Amino acid sequence: MAGDGSGSGSPGDEALATAPISHPGRLLGQNRQFLDFFWDIAKPQQETRLKATEDLLRYLRENQKDDEQLKYSLKRLIDGLGATREAARPGFSLALAQVLQVFEEISLLTVLDQIKEKYDLGRVKKKLFRNALFGNFFGVLALFQSGRLPKDSKALLGCVQVLQSLSDHHVHLKDLPRKTLADIVSEIPEAVFEEVLFSFLEDDLTSAFSSPGQLYLLLVGIQKFPRVLRPEKLKALLGTTAVITAENIPRLLEVLKMAAKSEKKDRSLPTVGLDLMKVALKEGTFELFWKEAVENGLLKDNVGPCSYMCYRLLGSSLPLLSATQLRMVLRGEVMRHYGTHVVSTQMHDRFKFAPEMEAYVDLFLEGCSDPGKQLAAMVGFSTLTNQGYPVVPSFWKVLRHLLPAALLKYTAWLKNMFLNPDLDACVDFATKRQQQNEKKTDAEMTQHCVTRLRKWIIARLVGLVENPQIKKGEDFVTDVTRFCFFHAFFKTKKPTPEITETKTTPSVPLNEASRTAAANSFFSLLQHLNTMPALGDSAKAEEMRKKHLHGLTASGDPWLYLIVQYASALLSHQAHVTVVVPFSDEEKLAWDRMLQTVETLRKREKKSQNLKSSAFQHLLLLVGIHLFKSPAECVNLLSDLQNCTQRAFGEKPKKKKTSAASGEEEPEWVEVIIEVLLSLLAQSSGLIRRVCKSVFGLVCQHMTKGALQLILDVLDPQHDQDEESAVVVMEETQKKKSLPEDASEEDDGGESSSGEEEDDSSEDDESEGEEKEASETDNEDENVEADEKFRAMLRGVLQAGNALGGDDSDEDVDDETMMSLDENLSALFAEQKKRIQAKKDEKEKMRKEKILRREFKIKVLDLVEVFLSKQAENPLVFTIIEPLLSVIEQSMSSESDKQEQDYLRKTADIFTNHLCRSKQYCKNVAPIREELHAQLESLVKRACKQSDSSVALYCFSGSLYLFRVLKGNMAAEAAPQVAQPKKKLKSSEGSGAPTAQSLAVGSLDLDRVAAVYKEALNLFLTKRKSPLTGPMFLDLFERHPIMCKQLIDTIVKSITEGARQHQQAQACMLLQKALQTRDLKLSLSENEWEELIRESTNQIKETLKTVSEIKVKVDQEKIIKCLELLNYLIKTVTQQKLNVDLAGLGDVLQALSQHEGFGRSTRLNNLYWDVMKLLGVTRPVKEKALAQPKNPTTAEAPKRKKKGFLPATKIRKNRKKVPPSQSQENRGKEAATTVATNATPAGKKKKRKRKKRGGGSGQSQVSVEGPPAKKRAQPQGGSKKADAQQGSLKNKKKKGKKGKMAED
Repeated sequence: MAGDGSGSGSPGDEALATAPISHPGRLLGQNRQFLDFFWDIAKPQQETRLKATEDLLRYLRENQKDDEQLKYSLKRLIDGLGATREAARPGFSLALAQVLQVFEEISLLTVLDQIKEKYDLGRVKKKLFRNALFGNFFGVLALFQSGRLPKDSKALLGCVQVLQSLSDHHVHLKDLPRKTLADIVSEIPEAVFEEVLFSFLEDDLTSAFSSPGQLYLLLVGIQKFPRVLRPEKLKALLGTTAVITAENIPRLLEVLKMAAKSEKKDRSLPTVGLDLMKVALKEGTFELFWKEAVENGLLKDNVGPCSYMCYRLLGSSLPLLSATQLRMVLRGEVMRHYGTHVVSTQMHDRFKFAPEMEAYVDLFLEGCSDPGKQLAAMVGFSTLTNQGYPVVPSFWKVLRHLLPAALLKYTAWLKNMFLNPDLDACVDFATKRQQQNEKKTDAEMTQHCVTRLRKWIIARLVGLVENPQIKKGEDFVTDVTRFCFFHAFFKTKKPTPEITETKTTPSVPLNEASRTAAANSFFSLLQHLNTMPALGDSAKAEEMRKKHLHGLTASGDPWLYLIVQYASALLSHQAHVTVVVPFSDEEKLAWDRMLQTVETLRKREKKSQNLKSSAFQHLLLLVGIHLFKSPAECVNLLSDLQNCTQRAFGEKPKKKKTSAASGEEEPEWVEVIIEVLLSLLAQSSGLIRRVCKSVFGLVCQHMTKGALQLILDVLDPQHDQDEESAVVVMEETQKKKSLPEDASEEDDGGESSSGEEEDDSSEDDESEGEEKEASETDNEDENVEADEKFRAMLRGVLQAGNALGGDDSDEDVDDETMMSLDENLSALFAEQKKRIQAKKDEKEKMRKEKILRREFKIKVLDLVEVFLSKQAENPLVFTIIEPLLSVIEQSMSSESDKQEQDYLRKTADIFTNHLCRSKQYCKNVAPIREELHAQLESLVKRACKQSDSSVALYCFSGSLYLFRVLKGNMAAEAAPQVAQPKKKLKSSEGSGAPTAQSLAVGSLDLDRVAAVYKEALNLFLTKRKSPLTGPMFLDLFERHPIMCKQLIDTIVKSITEGARQHQQAQACMLLQKALQTRDLKLSLSENEWEELIRESTNQIKETLKTVSEIKVKVDQEKIIKCLELLNYLIKTVTQQKLNVDLAGLGDVLQALSQHEGFGRSTRLNNLYWDVMKLLGVTRPVKEKALAQPKNPTTAEAPKRKKKGFLPATKIRKNRKKVPPSQSQENRGKEAATTVATNATPAGKKKKRKRKKRGGGSGQSQVSVEGPPAKKRAQPQGGSKKADAQQGSLKNKKKKGKKGKMAED
């Protein structure tokens, strides 16, 4: 056994490993499955390799008595270690390791000797030298992975020896031998290392500072065997008692640089760097290592690999450091350098280290259980700032791992930093471009940095609340919300314990930009609170989450109500706090009335749950809180809402004198609330959009025609220039004012990660560029006219100053005249410049107005969608059809920028899915029956007048929707009639009496509707250009089969009277669909049904007679549709035994098959023979060519063997041979009945054409089966004939496929 430590095995074991295989042939022929294991081990798929290894081990265990198989397995596995394929080497190495681990009787030393002998670097050929290197390496790796190496000292020394020799071949193996050697050292016991390896590795340990691999070996030994490599031993090896010393720093620095450059492509931290840092922490010299080796060494090298190694050392060190060391590292030069990298690599094609650093921080926070260390890390990254703005994003995913205690402390630190900005505590930097472009004074720069820092802090606070992965309570959310609201709209006069936010006064007063950022973040947070599920672990909160109630606290109150209550409390403490922009008397009155109305509604809601009350309450609170942001607009909205609320709940508001005097009727309360919602939607706020949508869903059941018309007027393309655009333009001007500051901050490069302020304008960027291109052509004509006017004015100024005289005109002009001329010219050019700029500004304003108007319409579509979803049975739905179609028509004909496409896509989706395909619809339409019929007629006529088929499809779908509404639930009424079809047919036979379906169904006037669709169908089938399509009428027949009988006569006539072949083909398709409809047959008597089949057959026969040529695709389409219909008709006649004459069809079809180009379509050919089969004509069977001709002179093979031809003995012979007499008879039939399918289709190779032309005389080939028979009928002789008869394997396969197709 090889486990005694001496490494020597028994003689029997060595014989087992070294004895040659006595009967290799027996193994190869005995078990094929055994040999397949080695093939699978070499495959690139890892799962296949692992399974093959397991199967091999199982097989060898089951056959342990067979030594031959074990010897063969060792030989094959050792041979595979140096395989050329990279994926095979690890597979064989792993398999060998497993075999050595299972069969311990095999000596490791003997196997190592076999590996050395097989891959002897001194004797191997040059081209196999690299494979030999890998063979040695993977062989040692297999011995190590077997787990037996520490027990066999001789094998262990042999493996170390091999690895040391391989370490010189760095080009091929890189640092793999050194790393493997270090892994071996880390796995062996301390006694083995001290007694066996230490003396052997002493030279490598002494030269540890010469290469990363040797240093890594030393560091592993120090960490694994501290007793062996104690300071005294290190003194003897290195000359110092520690690794990290001031004397060793220069040498360590060189090794680290070598390691960094060696890992450049892998983009990973060298293992030696991490181990060196661990040793530094163990020796207590981490600060020396970090300051001298990293910051003053690697970092100053200013090379990419060294810089990235510093960043990776920083990220990897986070879990290893104490809180004090964390603060030291995170305030050092590495962090500053990293921040510069983050800001300067914003381009998409630059390598970005930020995601990798985020992974390091995420891993650290996830595994850290110390809140103090978590807080130190978060504060360190939050104080890495670019001109005051932190480089990490405000919404950072790693925050989800913060412990509750760390989260509370971090939030307190953020609030304190907001109130008392400490720029000295920040690791601030500026890029080279920022330093070059900087023109601010120190005071202005400080204020600029403070503003940027506060913007980020307020966004980070909101991000903590909005992050769903952070566990938080209601107290935390309330605290952050109050902080944002207070500092956005209030300021402290005097501290009071009743208001927590007044305890600390900002050391640097908040400017307008900071308060604007706080206000924007607050309303963003408000939007999140409106959709946030209930927090907490209480039973009531759990129940609310199950019911999907959002925007409520655990007590059931809306978050918006709590914020309004807080605002009311602040307004009541006028001695301690004051509003930044004080309320006027009117605004204060509106606020008080709003609070009073909300309290009234809450009392009403407690008595009886009412959705209408909740809707008004929500809307009042929303507009009330917006009173702090835009008071002038909200005052009027609140006044309208107050009156609207009173009327909605039965109270009579005070009438205004103006309305009484003018005699105008007061609008309904629903109309007022719709106007309020539309006014709110004009603002660019996601919160308002959500609230308006939810409120409208609660009040839409009270909609009136006037209220709905207010919404539809917004969507009307003719109302684009109405007064509503003024509201939108006002919103745009507010946006435009805030652009300069935002743009300057984006130029600095530090805010690219936040994204809060960029989101509002990012939606318009793509559409703006496209609209600019579209308007360039319109500007050219105007510019030409402006240039002519400017030239005329310029000529007038020059003539007034005598500047357009002759050659000596300069002598006649004095200095005063020249000065006045210069002044006039400068004034003229300045005026022209202003005129051009004014035109540009005007066009830009119009363009932005158009964009904002379209955004407003997209928001209004939300209301239409809600109404159609919740009020599908309301008769007002029918008034929405025409406006939506107008929007689709207008959008299809206008420019196709992205925003317009989104508008069109959303409108079409609402029209199709929420209107036409809605499962619910208005049931009681008797009062508006006449209006719906008129609207249906209008939609069908509108579809016929369109120039675009896609728009016509929407109009036609709208008419089908009205058809369904008018028809009602026909299935329930028609069920008794359908229950007994046989009795019905017998009773109606020969009577010709109209059935119940010919009368009006529900509220539908069938004759009137049928006339409309018949006119449209006639237009489609008789006009050359029509916007209608066949699928429209197919949809009509499928959804409303009652229309089949009404339109069947028009369709049958159009088979021959259609405008073109396409229309005739469409008529055949529609007729087949109608005939397959069960309702059509039930609505006809037996005589009528038989007459319809007879007439249809005659029409098909007549239209096929008119076919004179088959050249283009439309000709083939017509014939295919005719044959499909004819196939159905013949089957119907045969199955139902109808008295229909089919005698003349065979002659018509045979004449049709003789036209040139008939056989180009395989589908057409198959359909033809399907119909002929129904008429009793059998498709001819393909004739097989004779294997060998009778004349021996032609059977001689060519002297030169062509590439791709098989020998005659290998060619498969045809067993089904056709006698010559039978082939002669078949040829006579083929001339009259088969299809001319041998015309070469377009796209086939010319080589096949030449073969077909050269194989016969001038006779035409009639059928697919023709060519083989005609070859036998032709005179034999010549080498070409012999070649064609033998043929290639490919041609025979193709002919065989053709024969099978013909037989089918």
